[in-house]
Amino acid sequence: MKIGLIQQYCTPNKAENQKRLAEEIIACAHEGAQLVVLQELHDTPYFCQTEDVRGFDQAEPVPGAATSYYSELAKHLKIVLVTSLFERRAAGLYHNTAVVIESDGDIAGIYRKMHIPDDPAYYEKFYFTPGDLGFHPIQTSLGKLGVLVCWDQWYPEAARLMALAGAELLIYPTAIGWENTDTDAEKARQRDAWVTIQRAHAIANGIPVVSVNRVGHEPDPSGSTGGIRFWGHSFVAGAQGELLAQADDRPARLIVDVDLQRSEQVRRWWPFLRDRRIDAYADLTKRYRGA
Repeated sequence: MKIGLIQQYCTPNKAENQKRLAEEIIACAHEGAQLVVLQELHDTPYFCQTEDVRGFDQAEPVPGAATSYYSELAKHLKIVLVTSLFERRAAGLYHNTAVVIESDGDIAGIYRKMHIPDDPAYYEKFYFTPGDLGFHPIQTSLGKLGVLVCWDQWYPEAARLMALAGAELLIYPTAIGWENTDTDAEKARQRDAWVTIQRAHAIANGIPVVSVNRVGHEPDPSGSTGGIRFWGHSFVAGAQGELLAQADDRPARLIVDVDLQRSEQVRRWWPFLRDRRIDAYADLTKRYRGA
């Protein structure tokens, strides 16, 4: 399968962001991509740096105007498209939602972000209700896509449950970056950890991983911090964790060949699913086992 990854910066102009994305999506399709993956909350700046009720005005229903916009692109280009939107489910009920659009323009399925962070400059609990759809792959004409979102990528449980449900690859739309006061050494450790944990998910489950991050500096509207510098470095890892392609910290479009059939052989060499001690894992449902 040829997979297209698009990492870009975002401006406050939603129409401009969508236009630049559309140009890149079209370019990916013309370069042979069958599946195109976008970054987290790609239509707008990352508004979670502050807690402001006006931020909810950016949410919209699914289906809605944004899904219609991207559905037309997917249908015209005959691609499967993974988008990431701020979903208004009802008054006072909002989700960080990935929407997978089939090559005929129909919505193949949605995933609502399950793990919601609440850290300085990432005040997502103020905006997003935790997902209630569980960890289920989305069936498409290209296979079963294990779509998760950003903070989910740090949790091996989420990746494992997607794999156990038959996901053929894991996909992580992402918005992660540095606070500008961090040292260069700390910044490097954070980015390396981010890549490493996701490569480990590929290895532990014997399936490829696609991770798409945004780039650029976005100021803190409150002025309390120096804002976030999103580090990009979108990548694709194979079923043994090998890096198949990786961008840098600039806007980029990657086209990557991924052999989904290879997972069968990798899982024969490393039969982790066979050797799991499911009889001894009940305590995983507990918050903590210490004193």
